[in-house]
Amino acid sequence: MQLDWGASLSPSDPNVCSYWESFTTPSKESYVQPFAQVFKEPCSKMWPFAKTCTQHRVLYKAAYRQSVKVDYRRRHRCCRGYYESADICVPRCTQECVHGRCVAPDHCQCEQGWRGADCSSECSHQFWGPDCKNSCSCVNGGTCDPVTGACTCLPGYGGPLCQEPCAPGLYGPGCALGCHCENAASCDRATGACLCPLGFTGPHCEIPCLNGTRGSQCQADCLCQNGGICHPPNTSNCACPPGWMGAICSVPCPEERFGSSCQGECRCHNGGQCDPVSGQCQCAPGYVGERCREECPIGQYGQDCSQACDCANGGRCFHIHGACLCEAGYFGSRCEERKCLAGLYGLACNWPCLCDPQHTDSCHPLTGECTCKPGWAGLSCNETCPPGYHGASCRDPCLCLNGGTCVSETGRCVCAAGYMDPHCSSACPADTYGVNCSLRCTCQNAFACSPVDGACVCKEGWHGVNCSTPCPMGTWGAGCNGTCQCANGAACSPLPDTERDRVLFEKDRPTSCHVVLEPALCHPLTGECTCKPGWAGLSCNETCPPGYHGASCRDPCLCLNGGTCVSETGRCVCAAGYMDPHCSSACPADTYGVNCSLRCTCQKRAACSHNRRRGLVCKRLAWVGCSTPARQAPGAWSAIRTCQCA
Repeated sequence: MQLDWGASLSPSDPNVCSYWESFTTPSKESYVQPFAQVFKEPCSKMWPFAKTCTQHRVLYKAAYRQSVKVDYRRRHRCCRGYYESADICVPRCTQECVHGRCVAPDHCQCEQGWRGADCSSECSHQFWGPDCKNSCSCVNGGTCDPVTGACTCLPGYGGPLCQEPCAPGLYGPGCALGCHCENAASCDRATGACLCPLGFTGPHCEIPCLNGTRGSQCQADCLCQNGGICHPPNTSNCACPPGWMGAICSVPCPEERFGSSCQGECRCHNGGQCDPVSGQCQCAPGYVGERCREECPIGQYGQDCSQACDCANGGRCFHIHGACLCEAGYFGSRCEERKCLAGLYGLACNWPCLCDPQHTDSCHPLTGECTCKPGWAGLSCNETCPPGYHGASCRDPCLCLNGGTCVSETGRCVCAAGYMDPHCSSACPADTYGVNCSLRCTCQNAFACSPVDGACVCKEGWHGVNCSTPCPMGTWGAGCNGTCQCANGAACSPLPDTERDRVLFEKDRPTSCHVVLEPALCHPLTGECTCKPGWAGLSCNETCPPGYHGASCRDPCLCLNGGTCVSETGRCVCAAGYMDPHCSSACPADTYGVNCSLRCTCQKRAACSHNRRRGLVCKRLAWVGCSTPARQAPGAWSAIRTCQCA
């Protein structure tokens, strides 16, 4: 039934306010669970002789666990001063409106002929009390309260019996308003209208008169104050701007009214103040919203809900001033103090806590439940975290790789020898090894040293603990495991030197080296020949076949029109009559032959064949007259039909 309380109220009802309600539910919460992924990838230069190396990577995935969740939901109820009736919120009057109706909290609107806070009196304004027997003593137009006889004065008067006119400079109801007249002008004590001295006029007597006149001879067009205007024009009726009322717009709006001539009704709840001009609500501390109908969200309080709560041990702070509402068993300004002495719990604080004092943060003063320090678990907080877990209640998994272990209190990784970084996922930097990578490698002539124990990986031609000893005579290569097989009395160097050892392997896996006219580079480990451009074959003793060039003769020639390419560089040697890098252009006019280096000697404007190596074969142009078409002789070359006479 309580869960349904207020469910029928509409949040759009201007008199419905909201609040926050807490509740607990079993839930499945998600969290990020790390795990180590092991994979193979090509090794770096640090380990040149292994094909693949084992690597580790920390990945994360979503996991779920059961928990009890405390949550909050927004509920609705009638605002302060209202109550629910037929699914709407209506104002509540403490006293029944006998002859009237309740229009606002504790405010009755009486029927005609009835007076009083509860509309129960039919006394006239001149009498009060039981049976209206007491005469009203109020003067200057004041009226009596029908029950108490207290005087309500007309604007311009004050005092218990309304017998005192407003002091100079004051006016209005209760003489509570100050005049704003200038140039020593006095104001009407009832309305606040300025009575201008000689020589001035205007709503505040701020305008000098011409010719030293005043009054009817120097009359302002409109006497409305505070920005009011006379409406209709040329009359003395004032239309007041927002926030003002009265005959000349000199009276500010009361608290419950706003707008032009104070015609709007304020609807601010929970102590909110209404702006007399716009009607916008300025909420009291602890409330927000357009009409101040909503309590501050959980964890915030104060003016505009701008301050954060600071309550300990599950305490909830009051949304208005931030005072903490403590759970059972705690007290203090922040709920930081236990009601029971340390080590005791229960309603009478007579039960001893069974928590390990060294590993416990607190013992609940009501239930005796132990809250363990990080790294400890168990009902009494006397159990260390199992391997691979750390933190509060040992719920957080460790994130350490490559044999690293984590500190159960903090989760910090203690890395095994050879690894570093927060998750122990990175091997030691080059030239370091051991625990915390604190030792320096002593290797010479080595590719690298092991980050775990500092063992050296020697380069070809070296061996020994520190790789400081050359290979013995007759051996070579990695680990000095290669046996020299040099022919013709040649010596074998144990050290790889690609600039010096330009050797070849014979065909079909040669076993001895031969020096040739075009020596190639011999790989120091496999003996494979790397041929110079223009040469091919296992021993690099074969020239490139026609149409190919470059390293191992793999690149096709790009020469056109019968041109050939140089096998080493691929440069084109053009046939007679052609030129440019690919031999794609014929010789220019008047040239022919190899490289277009010869000049033509044809007469009578004839062209010569561009691709002849010896002699000239001239092509005769057709003879063309100045006025008749050309007559072409057999074999003549002509594409011109008109010309100038030669």
